[in-house]
Amino acid sequence: MALILTWTLLLGYGFFIYQVVQKTTPDRVSASGFFHGESANGKSPSLWLLVSSAAISWIFAKSIDNAASLAQSFGIAGGIGYAIYYLSFITAAIAIYYIRKRWGFHSLPEFLVNKYGALCAKFFLIAIAIRLFNEVWSNTKVFSLYFGEEGSWGYWLAVLFVTAFTVYYSLWGGLRSSLLTDGMQMLLAAVLLVIILVILIPGFVSQGLPVVDSETNSAGLTFCGLAFVQIFSYPFHDPVLTDRAFITSPKVMLKGFILAGLVSGGFILLFSGVGLYALTFGLAGKATLAVPKLFGLPLLLVFNAIMLTSAGSTLDSTFSSVAKLTARDWSNRQGKPEESEARFGRWSMIAIAVLGNLPLLGIYLGDKVGPAIILATTISGTMVMGLAPIFLLAFIPNAGRWSFNFSFWTGLSLGVLRVIESAFSVQIFPEWIAIGAGKYAPDLGINVYGLILCTLGFLLGTICDRIFDKKGLNSNT
Repeated sequence: MALILTWTLLLGYGFFIYQVVQKTTPDRVSASGFFHGESANGKSPSLWLLVSSAAISWIFAKSIDNAASLAQSFGIAGGIGYAIYYLSFITAAIAIYYIRKRWGFHSLPEFLVNKYGALCAKFFLIAIAIRLFNEVWSNTKVFSLYFGEEGSWGYWLAVLFVTAFTVYYSLWGGLRSSLLTDGMQMLLAAVLLVIILVILIPGFVSQGLPVVDSETNSAGLTFCGLAFVQIFSYPFHDPVLTDRAFITSPKVMLKGFILAGLVSGGFILLFSGVGLYALTFGLAGKATLAVPKLFGLPLLLVFNAIMLTSAGSTLDSTFSSVAKLTARDWSNRQGKPEESEARFGRWSMIAIAVLGNLPLLGIYLGDKVGPAIILATTISGTMVMGLAPIFLLAFIPNAGRWSFNFSFWTGLSLGVLRVIESAFSVQIFPEWIAIGAGKYAPDLGINVYGLILCTLGFLLGTICDRIFDKKGLNSNT
């Protein structure tokens, strides 16, 4: 019975989204609508469409799962820590507003080409391509676990169905379809969250919020510090976020991103209550699976629906960003998009839908090889710490390719070493580098000292740029 209802819910979700797409975009959109989200009459998205789309696109299935797990591990500090990441909206909004108002650029790749050179822009695009690749498997994996154990036929059928269905309507409307379905998905997710909270609140009323020991609380606060340090670089390697920063006027974007950050951050903070509930009642296993099982099938279906909604909204945004990256950003194409570019972008969507799910096959490679492959494909917040000076210090006149490379490769190198350290259980960084307490103390130390090194490298690069590139790659600034 449970299996039948779960699949009925999945098919119902598919039918609902299909109806939204058919009513909002009955005809295949133009190239401008496909890449920039414009309506049939050429209008840019409204403020609230931007807010709902940006917000739900950052409420990933994986982020929902992470928020609950962190609250289950560290208490309230864990939920707050994950919500801090959503201040990334404000970082991105301020930096991109400046980039657009001062120089008039229409995308981050265009800015990078003009400021730091075409080769540096391509390094950046490779990094975000890996990020987009990871968005596919990480989201399909989380929601598919509601249809069966990892590797079961139900699990794989769910991966196949949602991936194929999302590709279908993304091919039809690109970013325009993503924006319009995001609006409905945000509304649906909000309703589902309210239902979850209404069910959980009586338990908190009777037992109160969980209290953790001082050691656990310190570990949670350390994670909060890590999240705060990473918001200065994290948003710039997510094209799902930054692509939306160029589809409206700068003023609308600034206001919309601040609102989206508050909405999505608030959503994540409230959803972390699921982890707090698991901690309060001592539930074993992952909170997003243990809590609904405690209440039975109705709540399990609600959790299933909210995971589907968040995963679907992230997947279609990922596909539209891949299309733009391959068809326009890689070649730094400017001006009005052409139909040939949209056609190429659609083929790219199909390719990433297939390739992006391949890491899920890692479960068949053994207990150590599979997880190691997934870990190796993950571009973490640590790896991209070098992006902070590149975007936030872009106003420095002499900054050019040397500045970019000194900052970018320093951060990437430290991130790779940290991944190797974690994957193979070897000590690379000295113990004194840790800041705070708990398992995130080394990461906080690496990010703090690493960000300082990246910034110093960027500033040193400005001297090299002035000496070796006297005219400068950014002389037009």
